[in-house]
Amino acid sequence: MERRKLGRTDLELSLLGLGGFHLIELLPEEAIRLVHMYLDRGGNYLETAESYGHGDSESKLGEVLKTRRKECLVATKSGKRSKSEVLQAIEGSLRRLHTDSVDLFFVHESNRYEVLEKITAPQGALEGIEQARREGKIRYVAFSNHATPEVAEQALHVYPFHALMIPLNYFDRFNFPGWEERVIPLAQSQGVGVLAMKPFADGFLWRHGEKALRYTLSLPVTCVVVGANTEEYLLQDIAWVEHFTPMDGEEREQWFREAPELGKYVCRQCGECLPCPQGIDIPRIFLLEGQYDRQMKDWVVRDPADYALRDRLRFWFGNQDYAQETYARVAPNALACNRCGECEKRCPYGLSVVQKLFFAHQKLVDRRPPGYTRIL
Repeated sequence: MERRKLGRTDLELSLLGLGGFHLIELLPEEAIRLVHMYLDRGGNYLETAESYGHGDSESKLGEVLKTRRKECLVATKSGKRSKSEVLQAIEGSLRRLHTDSVDLFFVHESNRYEVLEKITAPQGALEGIEQARREGKIRYVAFSNHATPEVAEQALHVYPFHALMIPLNYFDRFNFPGWEERVIPLAQSQGVGVLAMKPFADGFLWRHGEKALRYTLSLPVTCVVVGANTEEYLLQDIAWVEHFTPMDGEEREQWFREAPELGKYVCRQCGECLPCPQGIDIPRIFLLEGQYDRQMKDWVVRDPADYALRDRLRFWFGNQDYAQETYARVAPNALACNRCGECEKRCPYGLSVVQKLFFAHQKLVDRRPPGYTRIL
């Protein structure tokens, strides 16, 4: 399996990494067998977190590391924000993983400015991580961010991280365009390695898995981390990586037009709808809708399985308060639309822009507590 260097570190990661979240769904013997299979097929990057099953994922990986630690690179994460808590978390992770050190340690879910303030403050998590590095328990430091490119940009300015992990897929490309447009170029300029997560958009792109993986692999990333809870899924992902050919720009644009998950509802942020005669920044409002619920509620009647998947994933990142607070400062907002229809004539993707503005406004001013189904 192809390997790529991680930023300015000396680590070389296999193009496909194995995430540990879905290992908590398996009996220990099945989880261990899948990890061995991944390593036997040429993979070398194992990633987990203390929060995955309250240490269950780390314990399962640890059984493999008892005999194969030298064959792989190991990463884990912690959401603890203080020095004392993160040091305790590191000790627990090393114990469960049966190793003296990890190659990469993540500040987990660095999604908010408040998190950056806490981890960089005196006695914050980064002080503990630095201490663990001096003690040889951590080689390199990273952070993960799921939903706020602007916070990731700030993180890259406040601490010399070695790597970051962000969600990259052809669906969320239009909900969080800042990942590709700003964060990746900034990371590259600093020699910070980029790891991709969620290439299948949390399973939303399951019907076009190979296309989804090709899209993410074609970005300037070191490694794409996937989860697997069956042999079939793991072997399929490996096969796609082994036969990977990059998407060129023309193919990407064609897929943006044809991808059924994008359809005629998701705004591609092309800006062709502007200028609006009423001065509405239409793409910005749809960007906030994407931050609110990933543009997944589109009022299309679907079969129960599709509806349930969308309903489960739309608030997966828990970012709706941020989107609503920002929309409250937008002027003019979507209600300024007089339904002239000029925007719809110019939209190259055939979106019903006027109706979508109404839908987006409904979401962004709705103060009822939305469903929040994320599970760690």
